[in-house]
Amino acid sequence: MIFIPVLIFCILVLVGSAVKICKEYERGVVFRLGRLILPPKGPGIFLIIPFVDRMQKISLRTVVMDVPPQDVISRDNVSIKVNAVVYFRVMQADKSVVEVENYMYATSQLAQTTLRSVVGQAELDELLSAREKMNKELQSILDRQTDPWGIKVSMVEIKHVDLPEEMKRSMAKQAEAERERRAKVINAMGEFQAAQKMADAAKVLSTYPAALQLRFLQTLAEVATENNSTVVFPVPIDLVKPFLEKAGK
Repeated sequence: MIFIPVLIFCILVLVGSAVKICKEYERGVVFRLGRLILPPKGPGIFLIIPFVDRMQKISLRTVVMDVPPQDVISRDNVSIKVNAVVYFRVMQADKSVVEVENYMYATSQLAQTTLRSVVGQAELDELLSAREKMNKELQSILDRQTDPWGIKVSMVEIKHVDLPEEMKRSMAKQAEAERERRAKVINAMGEFQAAQKMADAAKVLSTYPAALQLRFLQTLAEVATENNSTVVFPVPIDLVKPFLEKAGK
């Protein structure tokens, strides 16, 4: 009587260990007596041989890996700290298990060394201004080196560049000097354009003397409108000369 329940229990255990389920984003890499069984199993439900097959689940979703800050000396001998983020996913589950012991750790270490190598070959100005170019270079190197592991590196982004305090002060002074230079250039251009317009106006007034008289009368009208005080100013002789000639006749 005791044998039957034990037998039923053993059968249930065997069936439970034989039935495996992988989600849509998972694949099961099965080894039968140490040999790889292709293709990887899943998604859905499938059977393996208990105590003979060993299965390892691999996720095919995109992994966002944060690369810790790395101490780097740039090509122009500036000590900086740079961190980045790597986006990758497993494309071939069997290779990610067979070709490398721990693909997550291996990819993390490779990203750190590649980041130090690429940033160390660039100057500080290039790192700050051409970051998109460096991101593409990092992505290309990582993707090429992780391809034998069945991993696709889709994107690498440099997150933050930490500069020394003395370098920050120097860059602030440089930016301030650049702004002052631009302000002086703009002011000089304004003075030049104003002088050029005044020269053009002087040419017109010298060509047409009546225009000078009209301008004088306009200025007189403006002064009389804005101020109520008495203003003494010289009157050009050309304005009163016709009256003087008439009075003399």
